[in-house]
Amino acid sequence: MPSYRAIGLMSGTSMDGVDAALVETDGEAALAFGPVGDYPYSDADRALLRGALAEACTLEDRTARPGVLAFAERMVTDRHAEAVEKFLADNAIDAGAIDVIGFHGQTVLHRPKDRLSIQIGDGAALASRLNVQVAYDFRAADLAAGGEGAPIVPVFHRALVAAGGLGGEVALLNIGGVANVTYLRDGEEPIACDTGPGNALIDDLMLARTGAPIDRHGHTAARGRVNEATLLRLLSHPYFDLAPPKSLDRNAFALDVVSKLSTEDAAATLTAFTAASVLRLFPHLPKEPHLLIVCGGGARNPILVRELVLRLPCKVTSAEVVGWSSDYLEAQAFGYLAARVLEGKPLTFPTTTGAPAPTCGGVLARPSRAQ
Repeated sequence: MPSYRAIGLMSGTSMDGVDAALVETDGEAALAFGPVGDYPYSDADRALLRGALAEACTLEDRTARPGVLAFAERMVTDRHAEAVEKFLADNAIDAGAIDVIGFHGQTVLHRPKDRLSIQIGDGAALASRLNVQVAYDFRAADLAAGGEGAPIVPVFHRALVAAGGLGGEVALLNIGGVANVTYLRDGEEPIACDTGPGNALIDDLMLARTGAPIDRHGHTAARGRVNEATLLRLLSHPYFDLAPPKSLDRNAFALDVVSKLSTEDAAATLTAFTAASVLRLFPHLPKEPHLLIVCGGGARNPILVRELVLRLPCKVTSAEVVGWSSDYLEAQAFGYLAARVLEGKPLTFPTTTGAPAPTCGGVLARPSRAQ
């Protein structure tokens, strides 16, 4: 089976910037990781993306780019191209040595019940600018088949756990704007779903109340107190009664419920909500995991990690403890998924998205010009 050198790119629902990671993989068990890098969005870029999120709420056509969405798509494509160019230069890598780029784009709408998920970013334009083939539009085929289109990376999590020799019931919790879990048992297909809000509500609170994009290191939440009545109200959302597979839009929950709380208490309550929503998934699993591995931006928030440790019945640890990267795991995942696109291998499964059968996905864009 051939091995590919892939660059994975990720711009998550936290909208903080572009992560890039080099992966060498056959799209199955072979995994070797190279350099990584992060390329932050500017304040103007993030403001444009927030405008795109607001405009996307009314869309019914996944190809439509009205108003600000067209500008946002060009910006996202440009920033990813600039990230790859800088990544290659910083690491003295020739573009000709890269077999494929995995380009997720920026999610602006996820409405799986309408078979609609929109990631802005022009894969064909990126391929032509970089003169490297680009795998993109990873979710559409799964949605068309009747799946949720998310989470999309559990097949990579399965490869990671196998490569790490981790046995028994293991769960990976990725905390981006939305949090998602992959649950793995020896010899069985992964079970996966979005658990609830990750950083998105906390980020939105901080931006609205303080102008800061995040609650860095959980400092604001650390000064507050969890409002248990508000937390119970948040946890009464019918989403948490659904069994996996299931998925959420970034804007599925609103800040209205914490509007009467101080900023500190609101941050503490929303942080607890992210952790408590993970616990709400446990009754839907075949057996409680003995180990939960935390990755994504939320792994850098010690107050959020503390809430997970206090609320979950299993051992909680970080990706770094098992030799992985909390910050770049999703970028690495999209390099891995790009290799699977080249090989025509399934990206999603009935137990991860609800698709009726293992489903291949992704679109491959080849450069339109030679250099």
